[in-house]
Amino acid sequence: MRPSALIPVLCCTAALILSFLCLFAGHKKSFMEDYHLMTLNTSLLGETLLEENRTSSNPILNLLNEIPNEISEAINDRIGEITARIGIEDWYSAHMLNYCEGQYTPAEVANATVSESDISKNVTECSATRAMYKFNPTQIIQDALNRTTGLEVTLSDLQWPEDIESGIRALNALMAAMFVLYIIAICTIFLALVAAVAAVLLSGRLSACVNFMLATLAFLAIGLASALVTAVIVKASSLINEYGNDIGLEANYGGKFLALTWAATGLMFVVVLTWVVEFCIGRRQKKVYTKHG
Repeated sequence: MRPSALIPVLCCTAALILSFLCLFAGHKKSFMEDYHLMTLNTSLLGETLLEENRTSSNPILNLLNEIPNEISEAINDRIGEITARIGIEDWYSAHMLNYCEGQYTPAEVANATVSESDISKNVTECSATRAMYKFNPTQIIQDALNRTTGLEVTLSDLQWPEDIESGIRALNALMAAMFVLYIIAICTIFLALVAAVAAVLLSGRLSACVNFMLATLAFLAIGLASALVTAVIVKASSLINEYGNDIGLEANYGGKFLALTWAATGLMFVVVLTWVVEFCIGRRQKKVYTKHG
């Protein structure tokens, strides 16, 4: 018997659950929406649409050039309502297997009567789940415009910066790799869990060595997945904010998702350390036995 192996069993079990949650968070409307990779806040999109010396390929929007600047400022304050009317949701969030969209309630931004903590996300729809999913908000928003307007309004009319596509491409280019790494991590953590359960009944350095190798593989897999997803969503959010603030577009990376994935990584690190200690203790006991045997 090896009672100390219960520590790796418990840690592997928790890490496996957390890894599954990272993969499936947000895959349906009522399941962990707050644990997103990244959320695009489009509730203020277009607030800077009415500016001096603006031109557009859309003749309807060019009529706005005749509006005095004082009136433009008042209209800009209500642009959020206009974007809702033409089918653009307040937010779009990316998950590992799909995306969700919805409205901020009871208001889009904090004001005199509504504080920041009172505002919550109301999910209206989530896309179908699929492996190797790629988040493309540009196409999503353009499709929304096409469905709900009788005019040929495009994202260029809303002054959508082309540089934002760089951030989106960076996210999409590595989402497949993130998915594969999480699948590998889940499989290796499961193997480490099975080996740890067996080690409760078995003793000896060989058992500890096998468990150490499996735990190390699992730790490396979930560690690489966590590092990759952190680098990608932080960089993509920064790039989108850099070029999107001028049109009222804001990106926020998922802090709760990062807490989940790094917690799983930390648990597997504890498992690795536990088996290192077990291996060293087993080696020491063998030397003591040889000396006194």
